[in-house]
Amino acid sequence: MQSNDARILRGAAIPTACVGLVGVLVGAVTAGASGAIGAAIGAVLVLAFFGAGLYGLSRVGQRWPELFLGAGFLVYTTQVIVMFILLRVFRDATFMDGRVFGFTMAAGVFVWLAGQAWTHTRTKTFYVEPDTAKTPVDSESRA
Repeated sequence: MQSNDARILRGAAIPTACVGLVGVLVGAVTAGASGAIGAAIGAVLVLAFFGAGLYGLSRVGQRWPELFLGAGFLVYTTQVIVMFILLRVFRDATFMDGRVFGFTMAAGVFVWLAGQAWTHTRTKTFYVEPDTAKTPVDSESRA
């Protein structure tokens, strides 16, 4: 993982983890232990899925930069679909509060996307990686 990707991961994961902790506290106060469990599971799933997606995009960007945009669309669409499926599957679970799970998961997704976008605008990423092995050619020597 490149240093820019690590910065983006930290810029998205840290605020999302904070939202997850707030969700656990709010869930524990409002719905008891089942609310805390639901919020914790929701936060962990968001961190895992979106962290894995960012890692996968980092690998694609290193190996096949021409496929980066298509891979980004595929990863984001897959993440949203999987999150929707998980919300539907766990909505009636008895071991956790489904409402707290859903709210924490939705808040985590929004905070992850906002943190990733905000951090990405603050990092300086080369569009073209300069070749350091070649020496620059002076304009006088070409004449």
